[in-house]
Amino acid sequence: MIDRSVPRRVLPAPESRGVATRPAALPVRPRTGRLLVLATVFVCAACGLVYELELLALGSYLIGDSVTQASIVLSVMVFAMGVGSLLAKRLRRRPAFGFGAIEAALALIGGLSAMALYASFAWLGESRPALVAFSFAIGVLIGAEIPLLMVLIQRIRRQDAGGAVADLFAADYVGALVGGLAFPFLLLPLLGQLTGALLTGTVNTLAGGGLVLWLFRRDLSRRSRWLLIGVNVTVVAVLASATVLADDFERVARRAVYGGEVRVAVQTGVQELVLTGPGTGSPRSLDLYLDGRLRVSGYDEYRYHEALVHPAMTGPHSRVLVLGGGDGLAAREVLRYPDVASVTVVELDPGVVRLARTDPMLSRLNAGAYADPRLGVVTQDAFRWLRGPGTRDRFDVIVSDLPDPGITPSTKLYSQEFYGLAARALRPGGRIAVHAGPLAGRPRTYWTVETTLRAAGLRTAPYSAGGRLTGFAAGPDRTLGGAGPPQDWGFVLAARAAVPELRVDRDTPGLRSLSTRALQDATRDAERTRLDGLPPSTLPHPRYS
Repeated sequence: MIDRSVPRRVLPAPESRGVATRPAALPVRPRTGRLLVLATVFVCAACGLVYELELLALGSYLIGDSVTQASIVLSVMVFAMGVGSLLAKRLRRRPAFGFGAIEAALALIGGLSAMALYASFAWLGESRPALVAFSFAIGVLIGAEIPLLMVLIQRIRRQDAGGAVADLFAADYVGALVGGLAFPFLLLPLLGQLTGALLTGTVNTLAGGGLVLWLFRRDLSRRSRWLLIGVNVTVVAVLASATVLADDFERVARRAVYGGEVRVAVQTGVQELVLTGPGTGSPRSLDLYLDGRLRVSGYDEYRYHEALVHPAMTGPHSRVLVLGGGDGLAAREVLRYPDVASVTVVELDPGVVRLARTDPMLSRLNAGAYADPRLGVVTQDAFRWLRGPGTRDRFDVIVSDLPDPGITPSTKLYSQEFYGLAARALRPGGRIAVHAGPLAGRPRTYWTVETTLRAAGLRTAPYSAGGRLTGFAAGPDRTLGGAGPPQDWGFVLAARAAVPELRVDRDTPGLRSLSTRALQDATRDAERTRLDGLPPSTLPHPRYS
């Protein structure tokens, strides 16, 4: 029985639009059927947003620069949704079958998207084409949902177009809210990126297939019904098999990315930590990757950390602050000075600190820095911590051992506002040493850091130091374990009162790669590459790319 309480006065006759005219023969009352359709819209919207966030997160992790990856995914997906809405016109004559087929395809493609993206990065060394392709395919399928659902819900109970659209979009937006919250707070921490996407695809299949094969089963021919059953069973079987094999796939892909000696792989709430190299022997064979980027190479990390720390330690250095540096290697260099009274390490990720404390190879490399009673740890965002009370005029030396400024999450830690807070935390005569990215490789980024420090009221001395190539974990043909081609590390030493002098004390304990003459040569070489007229980077206008 069709509810005729709502007059048919808004929509033109369906026959004039070429859409199926007969009311749906449902196994439940129309009101219940309508609620089931809206519940399916809710579930499918949640799944669709999870796919979108999965692509955003994995694209940023594998490729870097989260702003660029978010722009690519969102713009391609929104465009593709428009394409999908237009293509859905061809399916309105068979809306139930069309919706069932679309949901099965969306569940399969969305569920496997994270695994396919990671495989592309691991074995091909490039994942951006796959990111664009999956964003487009998922967007087309999501865009085709609403037009077909509009036809289905109108066949249950006719109502004015505005009311039907309002109901569908209300369910869609609430579902998107739930999916958006479930991804970072439930799926990602509990299941990880790969298994989370596969489980979402399974839920998507059951919701879409269940609605069509039960509620609208009488709208399907016998052949269509069995075809949809076969397709949905196949999709569930593929996703279930992929879920069972996800751990093995991840191990194989990780070996393709990092080489055969992956010893530790941990997904913290902040990033993925990977340690490669043997568990015994020389720590020079150790490599530490954070979110796919090589951050520590035991082969030559001492060149980086000596150049970062020791020029800042030539003045007063009783109280030292290390921003980042949870691996303990910058703290190791600071603690070489017996007259250092205290070292405070501010590290966002407690997982890095835990690894530096407990892993035998990494703790050997940092010389057991965390066992020194002079060292204290704060696990907090460095920007937020510097804004807190009790930091003004507190430290003689600040060492900024942070990821490259070109990595979007680090951009605020290279801003004028951040350096203003850091300068406020310095005692009179104190110094700040900043890792500013490669001078030769990205001179514009480097000199933007230097300009930003000056804009914060600091006087600067630029310099660089040589080392092994660092950056993204490469594909199987470009493994980064062991010695590699040289690359410079760029640094800036800054102070409030006057331009700091670049030198190191001759009696500095344990110094292996640094001398005052080398630093003076490095600063002269750096000045030859200076780019004048660059604007500083601020929070509302970041200048790094």
